[in-house]
Amino acid sequence: MRALFTAATGMEAQQLRIDAVANNLANVTTTGFKRTRADFHDLFYDTIRAPGAATSTGEALPVGVQVGHGTKLAAMSKVYSQGDRTSTGRSLDLAVDGDGFFQVQRPAGDTAYTRDGAFRLDRDGTLVTSQGYAVLPNIQLPTDAVQVTILADGTVSVLTGQSTQPTDVGQIELARFVNPSGLLSIGNNLLVPSEASGDPETGRPDDPGFGAISQGMLESSNVNIAEELVQMILAQRAFEVNSRVIQAGDEMLRTAAALDR
Repeated sequence: MRALFTAATGMEAQQLRIDAVANNLANVTTTGFKRTRADFHDLFYDTIRAPGAATSTGEALPVGVQVGHGTKLAAMSKVYSQGDRTSTGRSLDLAVDGDGFFQVQRPAGDTAYTRDGAFRLDRDGTLVTSQGYAVLPNIQLPTDAVQVTILADGTVSVLTGQSTQPTDVGQIELARFVNPSGLLSIGNNLLVPSEASGDPETGRPDDPGFGAISQGMLESSNVNIAEELVQMILAQRAFEVNSRVIQAGDEMLRTAAALDR
């Protein structure tokens, strides 16, 4: 019975949909997190009669007869809408208002990308992430810095105890991608390029096509709790309906098996 296997694909699809919702809700307070959306496609069809086929009298059928075989997961895509900005008052907390990713260097020497701007200083005064990965281009603050100012264009300047004039010590650059949804998530709020994302294009913040830097701010997750709860309810009900189709198919098979008694 085809319906049993078709309904099974629907149940599996809703399980994956719930997985995406669960991950979104788990990261509702993760800085810079982008929600994941599950996209589905229908499976192949058995064509019993093709539309336009000729009848025995030579007339063309206006519609055909096709029976589908269910659904499958097509993609788990990131939705890169802007998250709300929250004020922290901390000078090394940065948010990107618009397009662009911060660039960080991983221990292997390769570059990863993130929207999480909760930066810190290591023992050498280098600007790093919470995992200790250096922000690129490298920015090192003097040990006697008493005030750090980061402008919207990414210019980093400091005021030291011996000077009344700020001194520029570095420039933050952002990277953007033609297809950010093609970036590969590797955990720790980091992403790496893939064949689908294209190569990174770097530039200064607030330049055309790049977002501006907001100091003392962090970008919140773009997960909407109410929307995720609605998606969870819809997935649960769809899973339940597909399970009932399997029960109905089982009842039909039981009836058919009892006909010879």
